[in-house]
Amino acid sequence: MQWRERVALTAREMEELDAELHHQILTLWQTAMLRLNKLRVMDEIENGLAYYRYTFFEQLPRLYAELEDRLRAAGVLAAGAELPGFLTMGSWIGADRDGNPYVTAEVLRTASDRHARLAFGHLLDEVHRLGAELSLSSRLVAVSAELAALAKRAQDRSPFRRDEPYRQALIGVYARLAATARARADLAPAREPHAQAPPYAGADELLADLDVIRDSLLANGSADLANRRLRRLRRAVRVFGFHLAALDMRQSANVHEAVVAELLARAGTHPDYAQAPEAERIALLARELASPRPLASPHLAYSEQTRSELDILTVAAGVHRRFGGAALPNYVISQCNAVSDLLEVAVLLKEAGLMRPGSPPQIALNIVPLFETIDDLRHCGRIMNEALEHPAYRGLVAARDGLQEVMLGYSDSNKDGGYLASNWALNVAQRELVEVFSHHGVRLCLFHGRGGTIGRGGGPTYEAILAQPKGSVTGAIRVTEQGETIASKYSDPELGRRSLEALVAATIEASLLEEPAPGGRRAEFRDAMEQLAEHARRAYRELVYETPGFSDYFRAATPITEIAELNIGSRPASRKPSRRIEELRAIPWVFSWGQCRVLLPGWFGFGAAVERFLAEDRGGLALLKAMYREWLFFRTVLDNMEMVLAKADLGVASRYAALVKDEALRERVFRRIRAEYELTVAHLRAITGHAALLETNPGLARSIRDRTPYLDPLNHLQIELLRRYRQGQTDELTQRGIHLTINGLAAGLRNSG
Repeated sequence: MQWRERVALTAREMEELDAELHHQILTLWQTAMLRLNKLRVMDEIENGLAYYRYTFFEQLPRLYAELEDRLRAAGVLAAGAELPGFLTMGSWIGADRDGNPYVTAEVLRTASDRHARLAFGHLLDEVHRLGAELSLSSRLVAVSAELAALAKRAQDRSPFRRDEPYRQALIGVYARLAATARARADLAPAREPHAQAPPYAGADELLADLDVIRDSLLANGSADLANRRLRRLRRAVRVFGFHLAALDMRQSANVHEAVVAELLARAGTHPDYAQAPEAERIALLARELASPRPLASPHLAYSEQTRSELDILTVAAGVHRRFGGAALPNYVISQCNAVSDLLEVAVLLKEAGLMRPGSPPQIALNIVPLFETIDDLRHCGRIMNEALEHPAYRGLVAARDGLQEVMLGYSDSNKDGGYLASNWALNVAQRELVEVFSHHGVRLCLFHGRGGTIGRGGGPTYEAILAQPKGSVTGAIRVTEQGETIASKYSDPELGRRSLEALVAATIEASLLEEPAPGGRRAEFRDAMEQLAEHARRAYRELVYETPGFSDYFRAATPITEIAELNIGSRPASRKPSRRIEELRAIPWVFSWGQCRVLLPGWFGFGAAVERFLAEDRGGLALLKAMYREWLFFRTVLDNMEMVLAKADLGVASRYAALVKDEALRERVFRRIRAEYELTVAHLRAITGHAALLETNPGLARSIRDRTPYLDPLNHLQIELLRRYRQGQTDELTQRGIHLTINGLAAGLRNSG
């Protein structure tokens, strides 16, 4: 399609191109959309790595080069100077154990190996290609003494290259890189080196050799050659190293508690750590962190869970030895709600040699608390203040260059309190964290756990970053890309670069530009938002958690049960075998509401909140209009909600509600959903001044309108198939039909979760 748009083709070439397009479409048409087997974690690792081949290997170095060129042209960056590494990749596929029993020590080892092999493969290919390009002859150009020495060390005996010092040097570089790949990743290079050479001790040594080549080219009239493939290769070494991307480990705080409790009990240190009060826990953990004595013993037997956790930490230590700390720099604690949760991880890291007591202590990973629920977000400032006041934990932060990362959960806070309450709790939490860290003089990096849907923190990335509270983006931010948004943003190189550019641009602007209004009305706006969020939270929780039979309604009126059977991921749909909404993961929760066209997590509670707010304050509508006009945070929240409402269709949703056999329950719940939808749309239009949804975004409105004729038949087909399936027609074709409609609706709705 790109060739067809951009290149002037002859008539014959156009015919061939059209024939190729037909071939591609026919192939897709006859390719099955459904997997026959459930994905394994290994499969997810491979799927994630594909985007490096599609986009990141090529576009990340290009982005750096383009930005450097623009800054030089603007007189900001000196000639010859280069930007430090500011944009890097991370992943937790293969290292995230939270609720995923299939992530084991062996899986973590495989993930790090696959990362390294892909990185080495790319670097080896690029060095080989560079050697093919740099055919410069010493009879025509001079070279630096350092380049001549590098070429000599290669011991290239080919008579055909004796006057080609750059090629000789790169043959030596290739040989050393190949030896490194064998030693560290057990990777046999696609092309055998011409000679044996010692491996590199680290990526910095490879970069130093490439710098010798660059400096010689720059000094001898070949700057243009230095600024092409070599420049991108040098940047790739700095961005990807030998490890490719940072793997984040993650586990739940209650697992850490259980493991530490067992270790302490088996060591005779404390008989019942789990029942100890928080102050006693902190004191005990601090003593353990100061002691060089390990808790675990090879002569004692432990539970399967404890053994598994110790094994995975042993593998993590091995990853550090082979690929360095950048390969596995973070340990995320989900469901973190106390200082002891942080110290428990430090104690476990000590068992693997990844934390060493002393003055000062040493620790090889960042300990990253994840605050997920509304309640967790409300208390995160207090928890981090207590942690930074404690000498034991403050010493660990100092050992990580005085930088503390904190992760904020969008999905579970939304599932806990609804859309408006979640967004406000996240905003307040960030402001509190900024104040706490400023008080303690510790650098803060916020890690935003955003999903693809609006209900999970999704939406345009650029606007989302700019809408963050002042001081929360100070040159550093981490964001997640999850689900189908990865493919939609990064499977095409050009779209991938635009997505990366948006991240960089927003981070620079949010860090350097002054926050726009609300200016003098800031306190008034925040007070109003506090009231709205609390009203919305109550309305949401009354429906979802306090309405008798709501879980039964949800499971009958959405395809949640059938979604759980899809082979779309390795993680179970629920944390525990239970029908309770509390145990259901946020992803299938949001995904289910999208399928039945309600999209409840992206809007429910707003209408009731505004209705209550206006009843308490007759001048409230003018205030809400001013908030939308002057406050970027509020405007972003409402604009994202408007998009969700435009995709919802309560007429279609009523057909799904008919699947609920209990008529009284059906009427009670769906009547409330419909009333809240109508109230939300009415109040949203009154605040924004829009006569229709998406009035100011006609392109998106047209896109949604154009997709509706394809979506509606899929919904009606899905409803009929669900009815038949639940009545006992459970043959393979019926199941396949349901799963195909699920896939089709997800593709048509987009950002579905």
